[in-house]
Amino acid sequence: MLNFFLILLLFIIHVSASDSKGDYFMSIWHNRLYLYSAAALVFGSWFAVKMALKKVNLVCFPLDKNNNCSDKDTVVHVSGVKIFYGSQTGTAKGFAVELSEEVKTLGIPAEVTDMKDYDPDDQLADECTSKSICVFIVATYTDGQPTENAEWFCKWLEEASTDFRYGKTYLKGLRYAVFGLGNSVYVGHFNTVGKNVDKWLWMLSGMRIMTRGEGDCNVVKSRNGSIQADFLAWKVKFLNRLQALAKGEKKSCSGNCKTGGTCKNKRKDRQVMEEEKAEELIESSSDEDESGLQDEKKSGSVVDMEDLGNIMNSAKKAMSKEEGRGDGQMVKLSKLNGVKKIEDEGERREMITPALREALTKQGYKLIGSHSGVKLCRWTKSMLRGRGGCYKHTFYGIESHRCMETTPSLACANKCVFCWRHHTNPVGTEWRWKMDPAEKILQDAVEKHQNMIRQFRGVPGVKPERYEEGLAVKHCALSLVGEPIMYPEINTFIRLLHSHHISSFLVTNAQFPQEIRSLEPVTQLYVSVDASTKDSLKKIDRPLFKDFWPRFLDSLKALGEKRQRTVYRLTLVKAWNVEEMQAYSELIALGQPDFIEVKGVTYCGESSASSLTMANVPWHQEVVAFVQQLADMLPQYEIACEHEHSNCLLIAHTKFKVEGEWWTWIDYERFQELVQAHEESGGQQSFSALDYIAKTPSWALFGASEQGFDPADTRFQRRNKTKDISGC
Repeated sequence: MLNFFLILLLFIIHVSASDSKGDYFMSIWHNRLYLYSAAALVFGSWFAVKMALKKVNLVCFPLDKNNNCSDKDTVVHVSGVKIFYGSQTGTAKGFAVELSEEVKTLGIPAEVTDMKDYDPDDQLADECTSKSICVFIVATYTDGQPTENAEWFCKWLEEASTDFRYGKTYLKGLRYAVFGLGNSVYVGHFNTVGKNVDKWLWMLSGMRIMTRGEGDCNVVKSRNGSIQADFLAWKVKFLNRLQALAKGEKKSCSGNCKTGGTCKNKRKDRQVMEEEKAEELIESSSDEDESGLQDEKKSGSVVDMEDLGNIMNSAKKAMSKEEGRGDGQMVKLSKLNGVKKIEDEGERREMITPALREALTKQGYKLIGSHSGVKLCRWTKSMLRGRGGCYKHTFYGIESHRCMETTPSLACANKCVFCWRHHTNPVGTEWRWKMDPAEKILQDAVEKHQNMIRQFRGVPGVKPERYEEGLAVKHCALSLVGEPIMYPEINTFIRLLHSHHISSFLVTNAQFPQEIRSLEPVTQLYVSVDASTKDSLKKIDRPLFKDFWPRFLDSLKALGEKRQRTVYRLTLVKAWNVEEMQAYSELIALGQPDFIEVKGVTYCGESSASSLTMANVPWHQEVVAFVQQLADMLPQYEIACEHEHSNCLLIAHTKFKVEGEWWTWIDYERFQELVQAHEESGGQQSFSALDYIAKTPSWALFGASEQGFDPADTRFQRRNKTKDISGC
């Protein structure tokens, strides 16, 4: 201001020196520079004062508890955070609640909303002007579909994104972030829902505040080792971004300004963009749906040829950083414009994550190493007390109190609707984890099993002689959970069992035909036949393999090539697979099993991962009727045994009916002799199922008054108590 007055004074003195009116105007013209300078100084001073006042207002940050600014001066940049979740098993809901608590600690209001309780048609547009941040935490369910509680929201959003009546700017002003939950094992559907929600919001002109996060249940490909760790990493970034937004900070220029203007940081930001693209190349897995997002709005995200070299160099640097973390992750660089995929195996991760270990431990599993487990079967406990054995005791002569239920692989290639583990176990289509030696697994399994048996010492009702027998494991049911045949050293494990005179009962889900063919002789090999048509199998087993049906049929053929005892295990689910009689008979003709177990599905309680209810559990009379109809369609099979307590019947090939009497039981000592001779001959000396048969007792036969209950034991009726639904 002082400069302004000096210039004005000089101008007045100069003008007063003029002698005439004409000279007065000429003087003004000659000294116009002083006037221009004065005007510029006045404008500059006004602008400086205005900016200073604006800075004072920004200091009045609403989250600052110590500020004394009035409400009129406070500038609110974030009014709150609304967190929407689409969850089937509760994981996404848990993440939403966790994020809400973290946001509240920053002093920002947060609200958690179930998508099924929110009407996007009436409410979502209001979020555009409320200055709130919307977070969508959504899981991908079967076949890439949204979870049940998110179905309507996603359907509305998809339709609105292409409906001209809403317009492309319907959600302009909406600030949002998306975190998706999925499993990269489902190659074609990984995080589909999260990608779609992100795409549809963007198509309606919503503004992302940060890159979409993707959680992966597959620990092998999960960027941070587990889906929980993936969410934690994304959450930290989100909270940092939220704090920046709350302070009024804007995202830095990307170097690709839409206005066409110049950008001082263009070179620097282009480098950042290249590094981000490289990271996305490494993080992504089968993100073919992502291309659709860019195509929808023609955003111009095509990589220029001149930038390709820079991006690839950045990708290599990012890969080097990834390797340096030592997390054992399989690092992959996907194909980019014909560039060959690069892989670095590195150290493999453990199958059991801390969260999974906690969940399985709560269910009573005794975990072994990084991928195995053992658990005490309910029938083991029952037979220790003289209250009866399982259906394997009735059908094949197993001593249930001497049977160890275990698995060398907790992972499975299916997510069956009737899974009694409620899908807490991991899934996979091939072995990609760290591997424990077979010797260690067997040693720990037997030790943990014996420790569980010892807990029954002195328990009222436990028979002393059976307690002592129970400490010596005689049978091993490889049917606890998961897919034991996936374990690469399964043949070594089976040989170890036999060397300890332990019989082997192995169950597989008919998705690994080559592994079945290469399997060493086992006492009895099962294949689960949960449905007889492609559509019903997909509906019930929910397999991970895209070619699940050819694999299924080939597995049945592989079973038919085996010379030892083979079994089809049929699980009946009322209203799902009990009407497919002719199709079942055709599958039986394909594999020619020795036995067919038909069992009514066991209801394992409510589970958000399955829609199964008690209405899907058939009565025993219904199972009997089904088996009778099926047996009539099979010329070489008859009903042999029944175990009413397990709602199970056995159809046997008539070659096991010798002179009018059934020989479905197993001579276990004879089997051990035969398998030992097979080992010693290097596999040259073979044997068949008929070489180790034993006569079936009368009480185990179908139609007997005992209905499969051993008369040597006392049947115990449990009243007004929750049933123990565990067991094989």
